[in-house]
Amino acid sequence: MAAPIDPDREVGSWARPGLKSLALLPLAAAGGWIAWSHLGLNRAGPLPPALSGRRSTLRTRSGRVGLYTADAKAGRPLLLIHSINAAANAYEVRPLYEHYRASRPVYALELPGFGFSERADRIYTPRLMADAILDAAAEIAGRHGGMPVDAIALSLSCAYLARAALDRPDLFSTLGLISPAGFDGRLSGYGPAEADRGNPLARQLAAFPLWGRPLFDALVSRPSMRFFLEKTWGSRDIDEGLFAYDQISAHQPGAEHAPFSFLSGYLFPEDATRSYEALTLPVFMIHGSRGDFVDYRHVGEVAGRPNWTCLRLPTGAFPHFEDRAAVTRAYDAFVSDHARSA
Repeated sequence: MAAPIDPDREVGSWARPGLKSLALLPLAAAGGWIAWSHLGLNRAGPLPPALSGRRSTLRTRSGRVGLYTADAKAGRPLLLIHSINAAANAYEVRPLYEHYRASRPVYALELPGFGFSERADRIYTPRLMADAILDAAAEIAGRHGGMPVDAIALSLSCAYLARAALDRPDLFSTLGLISPAGFDGRLSGYGPAEADRGNPLARQLAAFPLWGRPLFDALVSRPSMRFFLEKTWGSRDIDEGLFAYDQISAHQPGAEHAPFSFLSGYLFPEDATRSYEALTLPVFMIHGSRGDFVDYRHVGEVAGRPNWTCLRLPTGAFPHFEDRAAVTRAYDAFVSDHARSA
């Protein structure tokens, strides 16, 4: 006589191999993504220019950097500097560049590791970025008879511009800071000069050859990039032109190297707040009130100082995309006031 069937025992013994297979699915998916990234992922084609005008390459202490130039008009030169993120490039300053090229000489720098600049496999630091800004500013001033430049930077690059201006205040006439990092509760700081928040182990793990590029490819995938831009805007209504260009720029050879330093803390200075407070040049600061980058709890350390003009707009962290007219109107009034008092 056959033994009675135990349904629970039969189902359990049948399900155990299936459960084991399910447990392996994440590993299989990760392995498949790594293989696809290394062998099959379609890299973008050649990077087109982000801006109009001439594009040239400068040799600096920080390596070769890209510089866009529109200098048909006379006047004090304006230097524009993009932010730092996984897909940063000069397109981020496009609204300002295209606006000001009609009235004054305007330049847009691409920092080391981004855009058309050298994307070497190395550690990227605030000092490296500040030196690139200094050498670009010196080159531009030299093209205009030694005239100091007005300079505008975005987000984390504002801290590099501040450091450059403290090193060589003679190169700059005024400083513009759009959504500057370093006034919030997390990245503000009075740490040692030239110190950064780099974590060697985090950098080694992020850049490990087996999974480094696949990790970066996941970070700059279309869904991920759109997610982070929506956090920057504080809205789903992002600039689609910037999104499309970021996709091409982030899939160029070597695009992962500078972001690995960003992700592991090396590009975050420990003395950002101290640098801002030490500035004596005229400073124009503007930021938005929407999105993930609205913590300016320490701005009171500089607001009200005679050399600081601080404004807040009902936008995200890139107000020059959302309301270029308001940004340029306020900035022009600031420059005009300080030009008269110079």
